[in-house]
Amino acid sequence: MDTATAPRALFESSGVKALLDQLDAELIGLAPVKGRIRDIAALLLIDKLREEQGLQSTPPSLHMCFTGNPGTGKTTVAMRMAGVLKQLGYVRKGHLVAVTRDDLVGQFIGHTAPKTKEVIKKAMGGVLFIDEAYYLYRPENERDYGQESIEILLQVMENQRDDLVVILAGYKDRMDTFFGSNPGMASRIAHHIDFPDYSEAELMQIAELMLQGLNYRFDGPAAHAFGRYLHLRRQQPHFANARSVRNALDRMRLRHATRLFDSQSALSKEQLCTLQAEDVLASRVFGMAPSAPVLQEVTR
Repeated sequence: MDTATAPRALFESSGVKALLDQLDAELIGLAPVKGRIRDIAALLLIDKLREEQGLQSTPPSLHMCFTGNPGTGKTTVAMRMAGVLKQLGYVRKGHLVAVTRDDLVGQFIGHTAPKTKEVIKKAMGGVLFIDEAYYLYRPENERDYGQESIEILLQVMENQRDDLVVILAGYKDRMDTFFGSNPGMASRIAHHIDFPDYSEAELMQIAELMLQGLNYRFDGPAAHAFGRYLHLRRQQPHFANARSVRNALDRMRLRHATRLFDSQSALSKEQLCTLQAEDVLASRVFGMAPSAPVLQEVTR
């Protein structure tokens, strides 16, 4: 047997395993997404071993598209991806620069190129994450400068792909339309990863994980009430998965604090840490419930 490094040994020693384990611990569910990120890490790792053996290797294109609804973990995964790329030596810094159209496109002639180039300069050596990337292209407006930004990005994605990874993100249907109108961009995106919505059980796990990080917890009735809250909230407009869960917990903590503030006696650690059913049921979401018996079932 020769002295070549074993893939699993490099996986451990490079720190990539620790980063992927952290991603697995941070994000509930998303098994297909995590599997695809591991596949990309394996590609880079094997590429590194090939290089050690003197095998000719061209750096793979790693520009990506993340599609899915808000709050499904796209930005978090992009951050972890940047760390993996750094650990394997694909990029120098491993930082993430997250932007939207407003950060790239100017409102007047001559403004867009400097704005886009400045953002690219900040992102070099890491990952440039462009959220709602389809807003860069507005064909209905002849005076729109988004196309200028796209042309600059295309050039950099081709010529400097060994030191910058671009990740485009947004709703799947809109990203499909964007790529259909921009074949040059479509041809440069090697990896398309779809982020599914979370199930109610996964959202409950996410809520409990968030509360644990804040030193809070649900008591039994509150957990039951929050399960019903999730069921109702997911059926309403503008639901944003983990983001909506975080916002809901912030409001419940506010109601919890108001309830305790009115207390005339000293508060125990248990009281300071425990959300009760009334902190959940005061949400206006329950006022939108389809029928009274449902609410009565929750409040029992």
